[in-house]
Amino acid sequence: MIRILGTFFAGLVGLAFGSFLNVCLSRWPAGESVVKPRSHCRSCGRTLAWRENVPLLSWLALRGHCRTCGAWIGWRYPLVELAVGALWAEVACQIIARFPDTHAADISISYSPLFLLQTAFTVGGKMLLIWMLVGLAALDAEHLWLPDFVTLPAILLGIIFSLLRGGPLLARSDPPPSVLNQLLSLAFSILIAAGLILLIRWIYWLVRRREGIGLGDAKLMAMLASWLGLEGALLAFAIGVVLGAAVGLIILATPKLRGTEDAWACTKLPLGTFLCIGGMISCLWGQAILAAYLSYSGLS
Repeated sequence: MIRILGTFFAGLVGLAFGSFLNVCLSRWPAGESVVKPRSHCRSCGRTLAWRENVPLLSWLALRGHCRTCGAWIGWRYPLVELAVGALWAEVACQIIARFPDTHAADISISYSPLFLLQTAFTVGGKMLLIWMLVGLAALDAEHLWLPDFVTLPAILLGIIFSLLRGGPLLARSDPPPSVLNQLLSLAFSILIAAGLILLIRWIYWLVRRREGIGLGDAKLMAMLASWLGLEGALLAFAIGVVLGAAVGLIILATPKLRGTEDAWACTKLPLGTFLCIGGMISCLWGQAILAAYLSYSGLS
């Protein structure tokens, strides 16, 4: 029962934070404040009533259109809210499942203040990372834009989080090294992750003599490395590349999406969106994926 209630509550809170994220995603590209004015229709300017701001339900009740002018609201609004709500619910479900049985003999140790503090810190870190990744994925998909005012502070937050936690989210449960060793390890991970994108960017320029990957993707990889560690960032990169390649093949195989014979070569795919999806998968299931890979390859 606790697992169900905890998961449900986390999902509801996620829907609310997803609704606020939609406000950010609508106003950041226009350079507007996310605080004022109140939520309004971006077509007719009418201030929305409270019942029109209920996450997910309001969009469904209005069938995706403004009640006054009938303007299309867009699929991004329910998708972002649903994504944050569902992913936060999954975080809560995973964490609650790790709690020991209430009849265990070491219950006093298992539920010590330190254990609860570490658990709450890990939950908060995962939820914050997922919230940022959903936002960046939507921004890159809509505007091919990964803003520095999100990625750069997120790198710093990831470093602070990893130091306070004793390691990134995908770090193994070994005794944490010294702060200096942690900083060196994080710096190495960030440089390798960002350098991978820069290397691909340089090779693409040598071949085609034009930019094919933005610097925002390198900063995103650095952000992933600061939160997930090098293994988690590389896993996110692998998943993102596979997803991007799959979408590219679908575009090539679909005449309506491909356009003219030469148009497909100029089609811009939001690599950042795919990296963000890979980052979310790595955050939630990365340890299991890496453990399965090591076991299958005989490296464990």
